[in-house]
Amino acid sequence: MAHTSWPRALGLAAALLSAGTLVLQASSPKFFQAATQADFLKGELDGLAIDSRGQLTIGAASELVYETAAPFLWSMIPAPDGGLWVGTGNEGKVFRIDSQGRGTTFFDAAELEAHALAPAPDGGLYVGTSPDGKVYKIDRRGTAVTFFEPGERYIWAMASDARGQLYVATGPKGGVYKVAADGTGTKFYTAQATNVTAIALEPGGRNIVIGTDSPGRVLRIDADGKPFLLLDTPFEEIRSLRYDDKGALYVAAVNGRGGSAPAPRADSGAPSAPSSDGTAAPVPVVSVSTEITAIAVVDSGPSAAAASTAPDRRTLKGAVFKIAPDGLWDKLWESRDDSPYDVSFDAQNRLIVATGNRGKLYRLEGDPLQPTLVATAGGQQVTSLWRDGRGRLHYATANPGKVYRLSSDRAPRGTYESDIRDAGMVSTWGAISWRGTAPAGATIQVSTRSGNSEPPNDTWSEWSAPYTVQTGSPVVSPKARYLQWRAVLAGSNSPVLTSVTVAYLQRNLRPQVQSITVHPPGIVFQKPYSAGDPDLAGFDNQSTPERRLTNAAMTSGAGSAVGRKTYAQGLQTLQWRATDENDDDLTFDVLYRREGETTWKTLRQRLAEPILVWDTTSVPNGTYTVRIVASDAPSNPNDAALTGEADSTVLEIDNAAPAFTAQPAQFAGGQTTVTLEVRDDHSAILKVEYSQDGTTWRSAFPVDGMADSRSERYVITIAGELGTRGLSVRAQDALNNVATTHIEPPAGGTAPAQRR
Repeated sequence: MAHTSWPRALGLAAALLSAGTLVLQASSPKFFQAATQADFLKGELDGLAIDSRGQLTIGAASELVYETAAPFLWSMIPAPDGGLWVGTGNEGKVFRIDSQGRGTTFFDAAELEAHALAPAPDGGLYVGTSPDGKVYKIDRRGTAVTFFEPGERYIWAMASDARGQLYVATGPKGGVYKVAADGTGTKFYTAQATNVTAIALEPGGRNIVIGTDSPGRVLRIDADGKPFLLLDTPFEEIRSLRYDDKGALYVAAVNGRGGSAPAPRADSGAPSAPSSDGTAAPVPVVSVSTEITAIAVVDSGPSAAAASTAPDRRTLKGAVFKIAPDGLWDKLWESRDDSPYDVSFDAQNRLIVATGNRGKLYRLEGDPLQPTLVATAGGQQVTSLWRDGRGRLHYATANPGKVYRLSSDRAPRGTYESDIRDAGMVSTWGAISWRGTAPAGATIQVSTRSGNSEPPNDTWSEWSAPYTVQTGSPVVSPKARYLQWRAVLAGSNSPVLTSVTVAYLQRNLRPQVQSITVHPPGIVFQKPYSAGDPDLAGFDNQSTPERRLTNAAMTSGAGSAVGRKTYAQGLQTLQWRATDENDDDLTFDVLYRREGETTWKTLRQRLAEPILVWDTTSVPNGTYTVRIVASDAPSNPNDAALTGEADSTVLEIDNAAPAFTAQPAQFAGGQTTVTLEVRDDHSAILKVEYSQDGTTWRSAFPVDGMADSRSERYVITIAGELGTRGLSVRAQDALNNVATTHIEPPAGGTAPAQRR
């Protein structure tokens, strides 16, 4: 397995050597890399194999046995003469293919789909069709009769035993019929499921095993029709059941609607077959992730480290289970990318999994089992597998409908085309490098092409000539947004390709300041994990304006991502959000300007974090605007760095307390009246309170009924005399500045003293 650091360093060096002008554009190259099985599985393969370690080698050759005009091949079983019978859709035909690959139409049903085939006595064939399900019996000469009509819409699978009995799996009422040799049939079992989608004879032939959908379960049914649940899967449908020579049962299960559904799920990509009433007949779903899906794609931009460890939360498309003869089961393989259609065994009895929707054949081997991609089919789905007496594996495909044979010989060459890699914008390509080995007589040739459309079309560049320096060759494809690379492996002794890395450099784009938040005056945030302000020893009075603001800030809401909210007089918190499409590192300059001024003054420079607390006592009271300037200089040379900026809304700075003008207190008619005016040079008066004992405070209200201006007149009336303590009055402006004055009680008709 290739290490990321080596191709990164190599790619950067080669990029700078091959294109000296690149350093004028940006200094942070990014990398496309394929180095795991999951990476390589994203591309298109022809004649190649990928093992569980992510090694790309020449695979087994696939030979075209027979090509039909049908879009779907649903079922395939051996004929007595060593040939094959193949059931198709959407024409309902059955083809007979001899051992030389010559095919003829053996039966043409009135129905559209021949989903199920089973051998009949004397070399004949049973054919189960859908919709309006019927079972036909065709003798070896091709003469067909209607053998059994269950009255069900779909016939999904069939199995015949040595006694001449035929078991028919149906839907959408989820039943199994037992049909005698004379064509008389009865309902043998009714499933608690929508459809019975698969059926197999248990070794010895005494019992049958069935698979269902909605839900996807495997059950053993004894001779009396008594069911026993063998496996309850989390998947929607059981697609295939296959016994090995030791009596173990292998189960292919998929997610996605089959059976009675009017159509496959929109995201399944499965082929759909129209029924006689115009609806789409349900079909098996085609899709598979593997045990290797935990290996993430290495697309080594700035966020690559996070991406490489992020769990893959996509829904599983399918899995393969093994049920031992004693009933214990294991999940052997699962996939989020491919759906298993069928399972079989190769000449060495290794498990083969046929999948869609990209026509892949996997082999499971080793301890623990690991998947190897052994071949890719010429169709989107591999629907059925069969191993002949010589150990050769045949497989049938859909989209299009063809039959292939997997050869024991290695293909002379194989081609891999990567998935389309998106640089996000028109970019300059750096170096392409690869790791691999090529024995004598073998070659690895790597080429590229580029374009600005997805997918590739005639506006793309042609494939480049093969690059010659494995450790790093400058990419010659034109600057563009998208890039694709191709590898051709050839030789009788297969070369091995383990990784490919391409460096690219995005055009430097200006950073953007998306938003600026001006928090209320005095609101600040403790750094995360701070224990907060300590309690004040011996101070029980928490009613002062600052303490109330502090308590309110600390207890309101759920806090901030930057820490717990609190309050500090005279401080102004500014936060902003900035983005850079190149994922460059950013620094920030903060400038300010007072209303009426034309020159911006620098408050802070080269901040690394998008937050600043401004001590506003350092500037005069007034109305201010703040400008945030974001720079990508940390990731670019000085002559290529770009800046982006934005201005805040206006903010008021006022650190001066209100002022009082009080008239002498007057006592008359059993009450004391205090008249005073409260003024503030910059902010509106927010609140005025008074207290006779210094502990209990009551609100006073302006004469005009509303505290909304910088000058307010108050008349405070108190029952009785003030007493010797007099009256304390405090005022708070809109920016939380507080002033207090004291009013002396009247003294024998003389004017009271006023203390500030």
